[in-house]
Amino acid sequence: MAEGNNTFGLIGGGWRAEFFLRIARDLPERFPLTGMVVRNATKREHLAARWGVPVFATAEELLAATKPAFVITSVEWESNLPLLELFADRDVPVLSETPIAPTLADLHAAFALVQKGAKIQVAEQYPFRPQHAAGLRIVESGRLGNIHAATVSMAHGYHGISLLRRYLTVDMELPRISARKFISPLIAGPGREGPPQERILRDSQRVIAELDYGSKLGIYDFTDEQYFSWIQSPHLLVRGEQGEINQKSVRYLRDFQTPVYFKMQRRDKGHDGDLDGYSHRAIIGDGEVLYENPFPGMRWSDEEIAIATSLSKMGDYANGGDSFYSVAQACQDRYLDILLREAAETGQTLEAKPQPWMSANAAPSFTP
Repeated sequence: MAEGNNTFGLIGGGWRAEFFLRIARDLPERFPLTGMVVRNATKREHLAARWGVPVFATAEELLAATKPAFVITSVEWESNLPLLELFADRDVPVLSETPIAPTLADLHAAFALVQKGAKIQVAEQYPFRPQHAAGLRIVESGRLGNIHAATVSMAHGYHGISLLRRYLTVDMELPRISARKFISPLIAGPGREGPPQERILRDSQRVIAELDYGSKLGIYDFTDEQYFSWIQSPHLLVRGEQGEINQKSVRYLRDFQTPVYFKMQRRDKGHDGDLDGYSHRAIIGDGEVLYENPFPGMRWSDEEIAIATSLSKMGDYANGGDSFYSVAQACQDRYLDILLREAAETGQTLEAKPQPWMSANAAPSFTP
């Protein structure tokens, strides 16, 4: 971990911003929040009273009053690029929420900022969730051999593509993308506001896409209601030449005559006679610790653990540490997402084209 000033400012006060607020509240020494920016005056007063942090009307006021080591932009995607440009002009590192930009032209503009020296990383949290971090470690260990196929039904759009590329172990290769969408009735489940208050039957859209890399095939599969649904579960299948991950089950060949089977097992505190209180500890399998929670003792969801991991890595990056999810990677995932959506709408098979961020120097490793 890089040493230095880890203070941060937060731009935005919406649902996603509250994850960062909870993390800063729970670990103030590790994640010192200097203040936040919210345009709406009534909301500023409410957030200041609720969270006990300074709330400013503009980014300029935040920078003048607190001078954070970096800022987080957690705003609507149409508003993100102007903020990135503002902070680039002031030489302030940024952790940008996803997606970094909505259109291909805006993606080019965001990457141009990096080429001019802006320090920007993107808060793609899914690879830092405990289960994915453990699965990706298995892939990287070589147990499965060369990966040739992956099916990811875990997250929408650029989030799902980010996971798919990592499990497939592809970087800036250019796939052919075909996709279809299907509409079917589904009883609505919980949302961001909590459990449903009445029975609602609504049309739900499912998108299934193929990302054909020639020697590797990625299957993207996501349904609108899937994130919070009680009845539509996520699923994962990763296949290599000598093994596979199927959900939490792993099988591989130690040699061509010796199959090995195991399950990734979650270990949490607070069960049975453990009176220390609930917290996630680790994921184990095949006789080793595949993932260990870097925030032991915190009563956080997997999503909060992942976001806190991204926040911690950003503190290191702002103080001279390594890139962990670069603008180049974020642009590639969003670009492929744009193509996937177009393919689903038109029924055409689309070929990804070279983009400015695809040079070898622009795309550092994205190992979790």
